[in-house]
Amino acid sequence: MSMIKKLYHGSSSIIEKPVFGFGKPYNDYGLGFYCTDSLAMAKEWSVGKDQDGYANCYEIECSNLRILNLNSQEYCILHWITILMQNREFDVPSGLALEAKDYLLAKFAINYENYDAIIGYRADDSYFSFAQDFINGTISYRQLNNAMHLGRLGWQFVLKSKNAFDQIRFVGSEAVESDEWHARKMLRDQTARREYFSVERGGRQRDDLYITQIMDEEMMPDDLRLR
Repeated sequence: MSMIKKLYHGSSSIIEKPVFGFGKPYNDYGLGFYCTDSLAMAKEWSVGKDQDGYANCYEIECSNLRILNLNSQEYCILHWITILMQNREFDVPSGLALEAKDYLLAKFAINYENYDAIIGYRADDSYFSFAQDFINGTISYRQLNNAMHLGRLGWQFVLKSKNAFDQIRFVGSEAVESDEWHARKMLRDQTARREYFSVERGGRQRDDLYITQIMDEEMMPDDLRLR
């Protein structure tokens, strides 16, 4: 049964044929082609401060793809952070942060490179800093989960394998003006940070879980408190 999904990719250029094995290896999920199902989000990603861009549109046949969906119930946000730590440069200024990183890599790592595609959060600068605050023990697990929904960041769909690249088809592109969409991108990030600092920091609750307790109690991915 056919299962076609529409995707968008924001870029400074028109990309009619995404190339497998090309790109930056230090993105959230490693080397891959990063897309979204949101046209508005792709437009934001396509522009720089003084650089116009393009929102490229594609269709991808998903029926034969092995897709890792980090939004499914079997995974929690710690799985996402663990993948980030394997690809992005994390600030680990303390012994606690280093211990937290080692613990998460030991208990929450996923063989994500075995999948054709990944669905998961995009770690824009503000969201990446939320994840760093968590492993540094500054915010709780609940606060981290709440913070990830500030600014309505949405999800990204990342093509990882040659098989996935073979299934994607270019539909068209739309020119995007920097004057409008760069401002929207900055506003989204600023809104998320402002809400985070006003609502989440200092908003500790009695039953909050911190990384220290997760490690001390040797919590595993199946722990109901992490759902």
